[in-house]
Amino acid sequence: MSLRVTSGSAKGRRLKGVPGDTTRPITDMVKQALFNILGTDVIDSAWWDLFGGTGAVGIEALSRGAAFVRFSDMNRQPVETIRANLQTCGLSARAEVRRGDAFAMLAAHPDRQFDFIYIAPPQYKGMWLQALQALDANPAWLASDGLVVVQIHPREYSAVKLINLVEVDQRKYGSTLLVFYEKEQTSASP
Repeated sequence: MSLRVTSGSAKGRRLKGVPGDTTRPITDMVKQALFNILGTDVIDSAWWDLFGGTGAVGIEALSRGAAFVRFSDMNRQPVETIRANLQTCGLSARAEVRRGDAFAMLAAHPDRQFDFIYIAPPQYKGMWLQALQALDANPAWLASDGLVVVQIHPREYSAVKLINLVEVDQRKYGSTLLVFYEKEQTSASP
């Protein structure tokens, strides 16, 4: 599958794929649909592309005006691919690439807050659920009006009981399901 940046300052730039089949690249159609939903909220936002893979989602966010994206992945090949793709698109200055375990990172004390946290782990391993629950247990990573976006195959989905996050929307595009979560808004006592 050919990967490219679909809009913004790096529009049309081709992205390298990660060798092998360890990653699940997002299709251009799903990526465009996602960014159409988010609209101008992307401008000046901070992102965490948790299971970075090729970096396509975070790079698209940067191309469309995001202020900062942290990419993380457990494996060397995706990390090298993300760095190369950032270089190709001229977006390295506003990005940080970390190699490490997503669950350990989510359990750590937050060093900043993100407006968007994108979770698209390897399929059929329950990792999306594990990441979502880790984030629910440590919600300070997410800005008060932030959004968590989970990308999974529709068969992987199940409703999840969460304490600090609440599901607000889902959109299905063929074999891809995007599920949106935000912080539970607690009403202030009078």
